[in-house]
Amino acid sequence: MKKFFEEFKAFAMRGNVVDLAVGVVIGGAFGKITTSVVNDIIMPLISMLTGGVNFSEWKWVLKEAVTKVNAEGVEEVVSAAVTVNYGNLISIILDFIIIAFAVFCMVKAINALHRKEEAPAEEPAPEAPPAPTSEELLTEIRDLLKERK
Repeated sequence: MKKFFEEFKAFAMRGNVVDLAVGVVIGGAFGKITTSVVNDIIMPLISMLTGGVNFSEWKWVLKEAVTKVNAEGVEEVVSAAVTVNYGNLISIILDFIIIAFAVFCMVKAINALHRKEEAPAEEPAPEAPPAPTSEELLTEIRDLLKERK
């Protein structure tokens, strides 16, 4: 049993596991932020564009709620309505798209930083040797002709 716990401790203290735990915690907080952005900013704007419709109220009623009036004249719910709340699904899909886009942008920025670190500083291209003058060319031709003879 002691060996089992030692192996677990070694596993849990590996760098990847700790990094993953940090990522999960930050991801949870980031999820709350994006949920707020969607619910408090984006959805009201979409609702305004659709004529004031609130997405969270969009649903299919499969079975109406059963109510009765009690002795005091107050209406009580005997059984709740059964509904399919597809408006919530639309909101969650928008959450996912925003989170995915933000993660994509973050990964793209990190990759760009890594490429800058990995790329060596550009060395200036060596200058091409100067073109030979006509006298130098004629001298070379003369020497080649002398060697042929």
